[in-house]
Amino acid sequence: MSSPRMPAIFFGHGSPMNALEDNLYTRAWADIGRRFPAPKAILMISAHWMTNQVAVTAMLQPKTIHDFGGFPPALFAMQYPAPGSPELAARVAQILAPIRVVQDQAWGLDHGTWSVLAKVYPQAHIPVVQLSLNMNEDPAFHYELGRQLSALRDEGVILMASGNVVHNLRQLNPSIRAYDWAERFDTLIRDTIIAGKFEQVVQFDQLGMDARLSIPTTEHFLPLLYILGAKREEDQTEVVCNALEMGSISMTSYIFH
Repeated sequence: MSSPRMPAIFFGHGSPMNALEDNLYTRAWADIGRRFPAPKAILMISAHWMTNQVAVTAMLQPKTIHDFGGFPPALFAMQYPAPGSPELAARVAQILAPIRVVQDQAWGLDHGTWSVLAKVYPQAHIPVVQLSLNMNEDPAFHYELGRQLSALRDEGVILMASGNVVHNLRQLNPSIRAYDWAERFDTLIRDTIIAGKFEQVVQFDQLGMDARLSIPTTEHFLPLLYILGAKREEDQTEVVCNALEMGSISMTSYIFH
């Protein structure tokens, strides 16, 4: 019997403190874990693994990476001991051929992955493979990889990506919810995705000053393009956690199912 088609999900992950907190976002993430059938495995594209090639974590037991500073000891003590899946890592390489996909044995699960999955699947029982962001390539490359990897959705694998549509740490302001430019850009991307005009999202560098302020560096935005690429024509588009925090962080998430 064939597996049900798995969703493709982009998470606006925000602060790693969400791993410890109970809030509107983390409750929405937990709800996602309950709503959909349990996958055989997860392929996650995180904003926090930037490389100069395409790589996947291919070890049996990926380590939990605490790739941040200035947070409470409880966050550094947190572990997410999900197994890896060398089989899925090899399948990713097969799908993306002739692009070379490095079978990495050194990375692990960074906070872009485990701070979200700790809420979605708190038992850490589902195998997780991370796919790196090849920062030498243009946005269209990342979108195309997502389109190819969409095949995994029919093989029991959930495609997930973790970043932020608006991510400008230099402009953080805890005393406000959102700058006008952040609000406008988050709304523009949401409306453009709902309208199915993905090519405009891929060409985000042509969206003006709001885009430049919202995406001062691309690593938090590029994961979204994989999920847009993985969308099927018949999928529903669902917007979750449609909100901004601290002036310049978008928590907006997208589910295609």
